Amino acid sequence: MSESALFTSQALWNRDRLALESDEVLEQILDRGDLADWREIYRLAARPGAEGAELRHRIVHICRTVPLSFPHLFLAAMGALGEKLDPYPEVPAPQDDIAQSLQLG
Repeated sequence: MSESALFTSQALWNRDRLALESDEVLEQILDRGDLADWREIYRLAARPGAEGAELRHRIVHICRTVPLSFPHLFLAAMGALGEKLDPYPEVPAPQDDIAQSLQLG
């Protein structure tokens, strides 16, 4: 899948173009995307240089400030790419029924 193929994601049902530089679009892909979408985001975040680093920082920031279904998944992936993270980061509680039903405790 390429960045252009990412635009076919069902997570972008209300968009007429892929604007990955938009935090809102990135949030939508992280929250409503599927495994193929997340793999493509990981591939883009793994790029060497400033582009990859900037995307990784944005993903970490989004996971810490926006209620997503699976923020720890993305934080772990960014940690695997070298981002410095707290061992047990605080994240906003998910707002959808599926993620809430999967929460432990």
